[in-house]
Amino acid sequence: MILILGGTGEARELAARVPAISSLAGRVSNPRLPEGEVRVGGFGGVDGLASWLRDNGIHAVVDATHPFAARITANAFEACARVGVPFLVLQRPGFAPREGWQWVDSVAEAARNLPGERIFLTTGRQDLAEFAGCPQWFLARMVEPPEPPMPHRIEVLLSRGPFTVEGELELMRSRAIDVLVTKDSGGSMTSAKLEAAARLGVPVVIVRRPPLPPASTVATVDEALVWLASGPGFTRGSAGG
Repeated sequence: MILILGGTGEARELAARVPAISSLAGRVSNPRLPEGEVRVGGFGGVDGLASWLRDNGIHAVVDATHPFAARITANAFEACARVGVPFLVLQRPGFAPREGWQWVDSVAEAARNLPGERIFLTTGRQDLAEFAGCPQWFLARMVEPPEPPMPHRIEVLLSRGPFTVEGELELMRSRAIDVLVTKDSGGSMTSAKLEAAARLGVPVVIVRRPPLPPASTVATVDEALVWLASGPGFTRGSAGG
């Protein structure tokens, strides 16, 4: 059996094409569920995941979590190494860099180096506390309602992609946004804001991805299927079209 650590579009596509158990962290109250068997919630760290892999006869793990889910990836890599289970990271490419982007290594660094006064913040609700002491006005877009601490001057917009360039242009113009702060998450669902910022001449502060462990890594679902087909616990006839 294969375990997919999910929560992304790539994870859902892979689950639709190969028999697997999909694991979701449970941080979103109404997630988009993949096909097949699904479990929700953590494993209890490295020890808990290692035990779960042994107890459930897992032959391979594909980590298709968000590119910034660094702790989950690190724990899964270590747990698989302990029990001898093959481990693959399926991670979409980052955004194509544009001239004038300000790259930072963390959300905390982004909060310390805000060049504008009206900030469009799309780093997610779990990072909102990093901006709590900032004097700027924020438009913060996220899927789930945030909890304090958060900036004193803030408008929270609850929304889920995909977004359009036209919609992002209208949003940024209506709020007089002068800086976009985001993560290098990649993918098409949220890339429209970057095109809108470029058209409006709005500077972008973008957080680099955390480093990956020394694991096998692919960028597409098709590549993940090739890797699975070459390893234990997976037969070539079991992949969907």
